[in-house]
Amino acid sequence: MFKNYELEILYKDEYLVVINKPTSLLVHKSMIDSKEIYFAMKILRDQIGQWVYPIHRLDKPTSGVLLFALDSHTASLLNEQFSSHTIIKKYIAVVRGYINESGFIDHALSIKNDKIADKSSCNEKEAQEAQTKYTKLDTVELDVAVGKYDKTRYSLVELEPLTGRKHQLRRHMKHLSHHILGDTKYGRGEHNKMVRKHYNMNRLLLHATSLEITHPYTKERVTFNASLDKTFIDIFTNFGWNI
Repeated sequence: MFKNYELEILYKDEYLVVINKPTSLLVHKSMIDSKEIYFAMKILRDQIGQWVYPIHRLDKPTSGVLLFALDSHTASLLNEQFSSHTIIKKYIAVVRGYINESGFIDHALSIKNDKIADKSSCNEKEAQEAQTKYTKLDTVELDVAVGKYDKTRYSLVELEPLTGRKHQLRRHMKHLSHHILGDTKYGRGEHNKMVRKHYNMNRLLLHATSLEITHPYTKERVTFNASLDKTFIDIFTNFGWNI
């Protein structure tokens, strides 16, 4: 799928580069998916001809804005912004049901160890503080039966994580019983099957739309925005939502 693939570069200067990561692409090589030979870090390195330093991560099925530094000092400066929570990340997701107009989720999350990558780690760790803000953008009711219901409802929601826990947005939406469509780990299988069957939708409907940082050298606040892929656009069209 990613052989000879060229990443969409949203921004590049002498210090940093920002891409629109496609779904199904790992950020970097991982023991969790040891047979995977394509990952964003390597593709980008080969594409621009220089080493890159990933500053944050997106889950393999999540698409959108992904930031890299072009040297270790810049990476350190950007990592400080993430640690001090001065960056602003925003996502959109399609979730099950009609969600409230807006809300604040303050729900601690237990540490999720991977069976392979974290097999030597201690499983008994305290849950970590996790906070997410959300805003409903649109809704739809479909004349499609799912489970015991003759119709089904979905919401388009903007999510802003205030902390950076593993799978935070997916787990927080599950906590609210507004599971993200296409989520095979934390979602609802009957809804995933419905959108695959009726809309040929085969991805997690979670996309990092924007990332706002302070440029480490100019000190200006800059925002990077990533457009939606065809699957997302098709869902918007089928659900009658404006892109």
